[in-house]
Amino acid sequence: MSPLRRAFNPFWIQRFRVGTSQLETARCLLKKCNSGCTGLQHIMSNRFLYLTRFFNTSWDSPGLLFGTRSFASQAGTKSSGEVDDDLEDGFSELETSTISDIINDSHSVQGNENNLTSELDPFEEDADDIGMDEPQDELEISNTGTDDSKRLLQKTVSSELYKAILAAPGLSVHKVADKWLEGGREVTRSGTASTMLNLRKRRMFGRALQLSEWLEFKGHEFGERDYASRLDLIAKVGGLQKAENYIANIPKSFRGEVVYRTLLANCVSVGNVKKAEKVFNKMKDLEFPISSYAFDQMLLLYKRGDKKKIADVLLLMEKDNVKPSLFTYKILIAAKGQSKDITGMEKIVETMKDKGLKLDIGMKALLAKHYISGGLKEKAESLLQEMEGADIKENRHACQSLLPLYAALGKADEVGRIWKICESRPRLVECLAAIEALGKLKKIEEAEAVFDTMSKKWTKLSLKHYSALLNVYANHKLLDKGQDLVKRMTDSNRHMGPWTWDALVKLYVSAGEVEKADSVLQKAAEQHRMRPMFDSFMAIMNEYSKRGDVHNTEKLFHRMRKVGYVSRNRPYLSLVLAYVNAKTPVYGFNERMKADNIIPHGALATQLAQVDPFRKTAVSDLLE
Repeated sequence: MSPLRRAFNPFWIQRFRVGTSQLETARCLLKKCNSGCTGLQHIMSNRFLYLTRFFNTSWDSPGLLFGTRSFASQAGTKSSGEVDDDLEDGFSELETSTISDIINDSHSVQGNENNLTSELDPFEEDADDIGMDEPQDELEISNTGTDDSKRLLQKTVSSELYKAILAAPGLSVHKVADKWLEGGREVTRSGTASTMLNLRKRRMFGRALQLSEWLEFKGHEFGERDYASRLDLIAKVGGLQKAENYIANIPKSFRGEVVYRTLLANCVSVGNVKKAEKVFNKMKDLEFPISSYAFDQMLLLYKRGDKKKIADVLLLMEKDNVKPSLFTYKILIAAKGQSKDITGMEKIVETMKDKGLKLDIGMKALLAKHYISGGLKEKAESLLQEMEGADIKENRHACQSLLPLYAALGKADEVGRIWKICESRPRLVECLAAIEALGKLKKIEEAEAVFDTMSKKWTKLSLKHYSALLNVYANHKLLDKGQDLVKRMTDSNRHMGPWTWDALVKLYVSAGEVEKADSVLQKAAEQHRMRPMFDSFMAIMNEYSKRGDVHNTEKLFHRMRKVGYVSRNRPYLSLVLAYVNAKTPVYGFNERMKADNIIPHGALATQLAQVDPFRKTAVSDLLE
């Protein structure tokens, strides 16, 4: 990892609440740095810190409280109207990898989940590619050594059990499963694992949790990954505290790194910095051999907020001899891209190549996106050509990334060319990408045509697919068209979820109907007992903030906290701007941020100073 420390020289040590041993370690390391240091963390930070634990930053230093918390480039400060970079980069949650790590052990249906796509519930939010009539073209089936007949049997068993659970929404899963057994059917580990995976993919966490409880009640043997899966479901259904309490019920022999990293991932997914650091420290105290997955979680956590601590995580990785994963590098590339530090981003890529690692399509797309946002169009175009390769037909998997990127460059002809390659036998992901791209280019009718093509090929679309077109309408303030589409969705008995709520919220906000957007989001969350997306809250909150409506901005802020969105700068920035626009001083704001482990920087620090009731002005100095 040492070549990645060459980009920056350290010049200060951040103060932490630590004991004598940690301070001594920091002093020794500072001396070591003065003699010359190299490593990954120097690309990511302008300071050097080497501790064996994570601690809350001290608040008694004005320089630290209001100092810049961005990268050395000091660029890329977020504004109140900025979209969530985590969502754009695909880092809002690591749920996919969490599920994979927890479930897909040697006894699970490894590589077989792709065979289940035809059985997806069409009415559940976030359903993946459904109704595939040509799976050999649509899916990339991994070779697990399972013969076709065994795969077909696993698929049939899991599909029947899954359908039985879906067909009885009024009954508990326990009763459905008991009835399943009474019918003389066998419950196999591979079958239940497939069913569990399907329930998770549809975000039916409550039913998945009931199935897990039933399996344990019936005496099915549980291993560490089974307990970790239960923990993950408890966290999603009941919250972090219940999940943390559940660990005491897990047999000590199964209370290992997989269990704790699952809890860690859930802490990170809701942005709870304090709990995430507590869990990570617990893992260190228990002397688990911590995997790169746990470190990636911490990198993801600090990428969203306190980017200065990214260097700390990298130092701990080096100390523990944990090699960066491809996902580690992707997080670092995204972090540098967000800060507009293109040079640092390119150095990370160079280090990857020096290590013999190759950029995949996703990384190239991520780089191209940040080149575009940084105004480096020629570099972006070069990457897109590299993604296409000699023949785009042979690199068909790149099309879904190329469509929105060419649209971001304003190249309508290139979008048309790529879509023409896909049009005769389109895949769902390509249709979604085309709708997004055509929406960016303001080609509304063409986006609608792609949606119609998608609707005809796959008759049972999920709400995520409807939301793609709904977002286009929202972005272009086409309220009437959006309302007509929503009516089509409700007429088709589509039960709405977070993706649809988000599109509806943005639709009403763009039309200036903020109160309607607020009402829709609140009613949807109460009726369906599901957590809305972070950006849904922010879209409404930012509008109230612009109006100087402190009351409603505070109300949204507390609703966000209630569902678990804490320890982020953006809600606090929006809240401060509400006070600024209302020309109202705010009291006790520093204490509120301290409680959430928020350190104001950039725009937040600037705006906070404006509403400080005790700040000195030229007039106040004369009157003293």
